[in-house]
Amino acid sequence: MRILYIITQHRRDFTAQAVCEHCEHEQKIHGYDDDNYHRNVVPTIKCDACGKGAPFGARPFGTKYPEGKDV
Repeated sequence: MRILYIITQHRRDFTAQAVCEHCEHEQKIHGYDDDNYHRNVVPTIKCDACGKGAPFGARPFGTKYPEGKDV
């Protein structure tokens, strides 16, 4: 999955609209806005339609706040 845009964010908790790189299906995901989540968790989220994850080497979305900043 790849994040298209953030729908809502409160501190580091967010809801986003994501799209599958394989079948273009869009779905909402909930997450935590830190580097680990974007690099390690988002690529492993499976698509509800086709069941596939992100392809190897997918580029992460990035965080709203710098790493280590208290929000």
